[in-house]
Amino acid sequence: MKYEDIKKLQTEGQPQQTQRQQPGVEDTEMTPSPVYDDPDYRGSGKLENQVVLITGGDSGIGRAVSIAAAKEGAKVVISYKNEHEDAETTKALVEEKGVECIIIDGDIGDEDTCKKIVAQTVDHFGRLDCLINNAAEQHYAEDLRDISKDQMERTFQTNIFGAFHMTKAALDHLEPGSSIVNSVSIVAYQGMPVLMDYSATKGALVALTRSLSENLASKGIRVNGVAPGPIWTPLIPASFPKEQVEKFGTSSPMGRPGQPAELAPAYIYLASHDSSFVSGQVIHVNGGKVVNG
Repeated sequence: MKYEDIKKLQTEGQPQQTQRQQPGVEDTEMTPSPVYDDPDYRGSGKLENQVVLITGGDSGIGRAVSIAAAKEGAKVVISYKNEHEDAETTKALVEEKGVECIIIDGDIGDEDTCKKIVAQTVDHFGRLDCLINNAAEQHYAEDLRDISKDQMERTFQTNIFGAFHMTKAALDHLEPGSSIVNSVSIVAYQGMPVLMDYSATKGALVALTRSLSENLASKGIRVNGVAPGPIWTPLIPASFPKEQVEKFGTSSPMGRPGQPAELAPAYIYLASHDSSFVSGQVIHVNGGKVVNG
């Protein structure tokens, strides 16, 4: 994105707002709307004719990655949960780039659903080249005692077991040269006092990413992660009190939240053969916060 566009984002901020359910709605309930498509990003065929499956691909980071993958020539599969309107909008945005896109509704916390998503992908396109484990949920809690056992289990079910089940199902179809990209988070490295269960899942996902990369290296399958900092997505007003939404991202060194479109190129790099000698690594896209890990 151009600097003048970034500067405008730095000064405008966002008003107080909240949403009642996760993962949140992008198209009708966010002010300002997230920037999911950078007009200055022009594809060069890095994913030509490849099939990319993105969980949580209907909105936020997932929508931006879906569009960027389409610009690079990929056929896109979007899995999502409940937000049918967002999914249909993203499908249309992807297809505008001249590639085919299918959308699949389902809860990735359920193993059978994960198997179904992968099976439908392969049945439709005949192959799978890249899995992007992006879907997640998070819940605000100021006191550990406010986190119920059910909530802790549910957060792990989506954020860790979802990636685990999706990856297990995908491994039957991923060939040498394929890639897996996991959405981790800056909170895996520095924690967050009001997102304790979420932070724990992201720390676990970093460890899974590193371990799986070593496990699959001999098979020619790369496994990496992207660790976003504060990014303006529907998950934010669906998670935080409205007073904190207003200040979201202002503590980053750049003084603002990032936009989904600013993250997408990191995923494309790790999905493509540009990163053919990169595995077990995490790219930090967080507005200037130095992370050692």
